[in-house]
Amino acid sequence: MISAQIWQSGEPAASQSARKATRKPTNVSLPSDLLDRAKELDVNISRASERGLREEVHEAEARVWAAEHAGFITEMNARIDRDGLPLDEHRMF
Repeated sequence: MISAQIWQSGEPAASQSARKATRKPTNVSLPSDLLDRAKELDVNISRASERGLREEVHEAEARVWAAEHAGFITEMNARIDRDGLPLDEHRMF
């Protein structure tokens, strides 16, 4: 069956180019206890926030992609259920 998972290998090209992009100061509200712990542990808050935001954006993009292609995925799954996998007769396992 076809699924809406997006395959990743290492860091996406988009994030590589984003590191070169101009950075913009932004105000963010964080729980004070979390902020205190991060400072105690010498966590780079900007970098950690960027990483978390990048992950959220990636997941949101995956949801949008899956929604946009849901009809095709449903049709392909029905076709595979009905006809089997394309070129299945050539499989060696």
